[in-house]
Amino acid sequence: MEAALPSTPNVHVSLAEPIHLPPPFALVRLREGGDAFAHACRIAHDSGAGTLVYVGRFDLAEFAVVLEPGESLSTARCAFYAGMVALTDALRAYAPPNKTVAIDWPDAVRIDGGLVGGGRLGWPSSAREDDPPAWLVFGAMIRTVAMTDQGGGVHPLASALDEEGFGEAGAVQVTESFARHLMRAIDTWRVDGFDSVARDYLSRLARERQTLQRIDDRGDLLTRRIGTDKTERGELVEALATPSWLDPKLGGPRL
Repeated sequence: MEAALPSTPNVHVSLAEPIHLPPPFALVRLREGGDAFAHACRIAHDSGAGTLVYVGRFDLAEFAVVLEPGESLSTARCAFYAGMVALTDALRAYAPPNKTVAIDWPDAVRIDGGLVGGGRLGWPSSAREDDPPAWLVFGAMIRTVAMTDQGGGVHPLASALDEEGFGEAGAVQVTESFARHLMRAIDTWRVDGFDSVARDYLSRLARERQTLQRIDDRGDLLTRRIGTDKTERGELVEALATPSWLDPKLGGPRL
């Protein structure tokens, strides 16, 4: 994988806190206030697979990675699940033993029920469903530090890594861990097929009792209650259109 560092005033080259990514990732750093997901989508065509855009923020781990799938867009979107498995594995690597890292389908990440962030997926607006897209971008934000001074209980459904006892796990550590776990998830997909990734993902969902769930080849979530023939379909494309965890006004996870 190759990546080019665009000449843009938003790019920030800083040696203050180095980020160590495994090959073949190529790092692009943005100044605080940049938008990793939007920037990755802008440069994806020229930069190529493995480009990881990182925004240096104190309160958030914010990054986005460029992927180049070799299959039709309709099935390539399943790469989103590999990204979510890698994201939750990255957090599990630093989580205290008693903490549960879980996913609200399809894109929100919670720790012991508190929303800390999530993932999102982008692709070219001109891409056709039956053709391989030129690129995909998986982006993520995880709240590392609670910035409100209003005291506990004001936002009972929101949380941050520092409130959950994650110690020194900040933006750099989460990003580095994500990169390593994404390589592992993609390798699992190549060796064992997507079903293996899907099982890993489904194991992180809050499950309803007496239900069976699976992910089909287009990424849709199929849920059937035991003892019935009715299957509910959650459409991935529709769900990804508006990230459930993102507050556009805050520019970060919802409170």
